[in-house]
Amino acid sequence: MKSVCVFLGSSSGNHPAYMHATDALGRELARRGITCVYGGSRTGLMNRLAESVLEAKGEVVGVTVQALKDKEEFHRGLTRLHVVPTMHERKTLMIELADAFIALPGGIGTYDEFFEVYTLRQLGFHSKPCGLLDVNGFYEPLKLMLGMAEREGFMKQPYREAITVSSDPSDILDLMAEQSRDRLAAG
Repeated sequence: MKSVCVFLGSSSGNHPAYMHATDALGRELARRGITCVYGGSRTGLMNRLAESVLEAKGEVVGVTVQALKDKEEFHRGLTRLHVVPTMHERKTLMIELADAFIALPGGIGTYDEFFEVYTLRQLGFHSKPCGLLDVNGFYEPLKLMLGMAEREGFMKQPYREAITVSSDPSDILDLMAEQSRDRLAAG
């Protein structure tokens, strides 16, 4: 894995654990020489992620759309910032730039981005690992929902199990790196 796209909140959330986990993930990405791809913002968890990677001498690539760049604050110290015309092009570029995807806590935008890459994997458009960094039990309700979808016949077990879940940044990167190696060896 040379690059990981991280989807996460542009807010900090209500618990310090979110900032701590974001900081730990950023440092771990840099320590491993993995480029961080994210939305480019200079607010909330997104800012903490970029700062932690950059402070640890890693590379951070931001991807945003012009409409957001015109009204929001974007990190000025990024390795690269790509500005594209539409949200669809933003997600497409993020997918192209990343070897894996991790969602930290966030809101609707985080869910949208994560579920799009997860759906594309399920449909066979890519085979890149998808993971949830389950900080402070944030994704427990989602895990229950996916289990319900499987039990009720709306999702097959291999698709539910295709999501890597861990509460530890180092552990999730280890698990996803193993999946990447297996994917490359198989194909």
